[in-house]
Amino acid sequence: MTPLSILELGRVRQGSDRRAALDEARTVAQHAERLGYRRIWVAEHHNMPAVTTAATSLVIAHIAAGTSTIRVGAGGVMLPNHAPYLIAEQFGTLETLFPGRIDLGLGRAPGTDQTTLRALRRSPASAENFPQDVLELQAFLAPDGEVGGIEAVPGSGTAVPLWILGSSMFGAQLAAHLGLPYGFASHFAPQMLHQALEYYRSHFKPSAQLDKPYALVGVNVIAADTDEEARYLATSQQMAFADLFRGVSGLMQPPVDDIEAYWTPAEKFQAGRMLGCSVIGSRDTVRAGLNKLVAETGADELMIVCDVFDPAKRLKSLEIVADLMA
Repeated sequence: MTPLSILELGRVRQGSDRRAALDEARTVAQHAERLGYRRIWVAEHHNMPAVTTAATSLVIAHIAAGTSTIRVGAGGVMLPNHAPYLIAEQFGTLETLFPGRIDLGLGRAPGTDQTTLRALRRSPASAENFPQDVLELQAFLAPDGEVGGIEAVPGSGTAVPLWILGSSMFGAQLAAHLGLPYGFASHFAPQMLHQALEYYRSHFKPSAQLDKPYALVGVNVIAADTDEEARYLATSQQMAFADLFRGVSGLMQPPVDDIEAYWTPAEKFQAGRMLGCSVIGSRDTVRAGLNKLVAETGADELMIVCDVFDPAKRLKSLEIVADLMA
């Protein structure tokens, strides 16, 4: 069985509100825990009305407090937005409260637009320090946990497992060099998936955290009773991507019968490229698609993105996937 995990954005649906989105994220985690999913991660995105996971460590605490065994983590924290010391304190606190259940995935993208980046008081040049920041954060979480006479409390000695996340060769190179697990964001940028995984595995250097490569692959999955129903449910995500290209920020929309009437041919092409790593359909379709993805990538773990408007339909989709992959 290929381990399954979930990426959660706490999406706000039209007709709902932000508190409901956060509570629905916790409900998804509880459901996933019962179904045997290994972990649920939340992503740091800013200035997006439909996404409630910007304060990543707080959302992790909310989810972890409502569950008992599933691993909960960041997928990821955009480290250039933060001082490594503060992230060590935050995730050291989480690990102290929920021992053995916290993951810390790290990305170097800002997770937002340039205007919001200025509001975060960060420079775009901060991304250039990403490798050094990862090492500094790792040092703060290490058993001795002291860097330049400074200790992260809590944080030092917690050894929260770090992951490198990315959608290009840079992340693959850094993860291989540092001997860390690697997560590829193929759920929205699949173009370099195979090239990045090949480099990561062939250049991996064992570390104190990890003795051999471990690759997690992101994939959009919507499973339903029929292919037609699944394609209908998928239109909510497709509209969100079309709106992204238009520069429109809105809440998650209910599915529509005719997506072709919503987007232009150019938007359809762009969305098709970004959503190329997607498996949408009935049980048989999803089983075949996921098995093919695992066979082609050798993924050690799949991270499922299930953007479905109806919460009950979303839980059912996750249940179908868990049953198929068991």
